[in-house]
Amino acid sequence: MRWTILSTVACFLAVSLAAAAWAGPGAAKRLPPHRGLACTACHSRGGSYSDPASKASGAAGCVGCHRGYQAIFASAMGKRDGERRFAGRSWGKMDRQFWEKNCTSCHLTGCLDCHGDPHAISLPKTSDCQLCHKGYYTGWDYSGRAPREDNMRYQRGIAVNGETFLKMLPDVHYRAGMTCGACHGMRSLLPGGAPRGCRDCHRPSPKVLEHRVAAHMERLECYACHSAWGAQEYGTFMLRFRDQSLKEGFDLKPGPSAEYLRSSYLKKQDAPPLGINSRGRISPIRPEFIAYYTDVAIARQGGGENLLLAAEWRAFFPHTVQRGTAGCEACHDNPRRFLLEPPDERIYSLARDGMGLASFWSQDGQRMVNGSFLPAARYARMSAKGPNYKRMYVEKWKKFLGNAGGSSPR
Repeated sequence: MRWTILSTVACFLAVSLAAAAWAGPGAAKRLPPHRGLACTACHSRGGSYSDPASKASGAAGCVGCHRGYQAIFASAMGKRDGERRFAGRSWGKMDRQFWEKNCTSCHLTGCLDCHGDPHAISLPKTSDCQLCHKGYYTGWDYSGRAPREDNMRYQRGIAVNGETFLKMLPDVHYRAGMTCGACHGMRSLLPGGAPRGCRDCHRPSPKVLEHRVAAHMERLECYACHSAWGAQEYGTFMLRFRDQSLKEGFDLKPGPSAEYLRSSYLKKQDAPPLGINSRGRISPIRPEFIAYYTDVAIARQGGGENLLLAAEWRAFFPHTVQRGTAGCEACHDNPRRFLLEPPDERIYSLARDGMGLASFWSQDGQRMVNGSFLPAARYARMSAKGPNYKRMYVEKWKKFLGNAGGSSPR
């Protein structure tokens, strides 16, 4: 018993000394939150654990105090079921091991993936979240980063965690110093949880012309208008190299699997298309992937290439919010933005290139997985320029010319 007490005291002193060293002189407010705990508080709760925060143990050393949070391992972020199912019904049709070869990164292994040093645990910073939420996935956009083209000639400039990017306009909340956790609290990441919404902090001002349109307030997500840009990828090519010598001449950025290289037909960073999300509201949408597959060895022998395996879109929230909005014609006179591009306005000849689609911006042959495309009849009604539209359009331009107007107060 005496040795147990002595060892506990020794652990307590070690943790306390480590905490003092971590904080530095004159930094008492930055001491780790667990500095007063004995080692056994985490490492011997219901068992003996070398990593009490691991997924394998169900975060046994954490959930004794942080009750219920082991459920995060069963959440979308923990399981990635949506991505796994998409890989299975697209590239997985050609390679049953596609997911294991290309999609094994960014899986939660424990609480410390986000909370850092086990003896100096802290709230995640935006840069911590962006270790996984990067590239084409929401997260990078918040701090003004967009993915570059895949060819190595474009992999230049500033690199963060080994990734280069295009510099874009950051979200207004990022510029104000808000971290991801300001909206995405821990409980919001559990199954059934939800982040804070725009109107939890912002009150739409009736002085703003767009807010006086009842249909806008009832049928649109706030970020349908206030997202300045969104990363979009049209045509994602996965090139399979069973013979590594065939890679010669493909100067593409290496991926997680030596067997595959990735490229794209077109990348854009402008205002994304719009559709209807699972809440029934108008929302930004983008291709989850318009997925193409080529086995290079077979293609070089005259076999098929650029096989279209899926053309699926998702509603999403570009974290690129700004105070201003686009003009009326950005939606009311822009069928392409709703994937209703008129054939005589097409500039990409996808069918002639053997891409399996008439257009990336045509709903034909494509589908939404978490909502629906806007029906053509609804777009026609929305775009009818009646007297009320014309009156408000003139009022909008008068505000532009007079440098008046603004956005909602906080």
